[in-house]
Amino acid sequence: MHTFVVLAYKESKFLEECIKSVMNQTVKTNVVIATSTPNEFIDNMAKKYNLDVIVNKTRKGIGYDFDFAKNAANTDLVTIAHQDDIYDPTYAEEIIKAYKKQPKSLIIFPDYYEIKSKGKVYKNTNLRIKRILLFPLRFHFWSNLRFIKRHALRLGCAISCPSVTFVNKNCPKEVFSVDLKCNIDWYAWEKLSREKGYFYFINKPLMGHRIYSESTTSEVLKDNGRTIEDYKILCKFWPKWMAKIIAKLYANSEKSNNE
Repeated sequence: MHTFVVLAYKESKFLEECIKSVMNQTVKTNVVIATSTPNEFIDNMAKKYNLDVIVNKTRKGIGYDFDFAKNAANTDLVTIAHQDDIYDPTYAEEIIKAYKKQPKSLIIFPDYYEIKSKGKVYKNTNLRIKRILLFPLRFHFWSNLRFIKRHALRLGCAISCPSVTFVNKNCPKEVFSVDLKCNIDWYAWEKLSREKGYFYFINKPLMGHRIYSESTTSEVLKDNGRTIEDYKILCKFWPKWMAKIIAKLYANSEKSNNE
């Protein structure tokens, strides 16, 4: 019913920790590795844990890689596990329970915590803002309404990409942007918010998103790329003048991304 597709890129020192976390689930789930950068490091890791490696040999780019990973499994539920992140043992169990409660969901996702050099962080400014935006989605009876789904997105991307499980049969085959570098997920959720179906939020922190200086998000933040992309997405919700103001305010909330 559920597959973790571990999206591997080059040689991440955190890949093995991610693999261990998705294999240490309380329910049976499938695990495969997807990559567009095949190498000996990834192959050796796959052999160590007896996992298949699926290689994207065609279209290269972050958006293409994510769509490739999303469509790499045949199960109803697919989680794109980011190679730097970890998943709590009950993650898959909680996702499957949610799917059985609402099979018309587009995506199912829990709350999350951050992993920094000092350890797990459950509370900071960034997480508080996101939880405020996600609050209406705690009430599942209306989480299929377009306005409610977009509430979690109109002031910033409150839905953490690595926390999300796709109900593939309810989603378009291609959902990620191929033109953006950092906000491919925000673009995807905005696109899915227009589709019929539920955004099913599980109000429990069930996975950890790693924050460190070499991550893609941190690299984009260094050259102001994130603010530019934020503005592009915010224009889907607001007039341009308002989008500029919100983008600037949202950039301040991202300061916690630094060590």
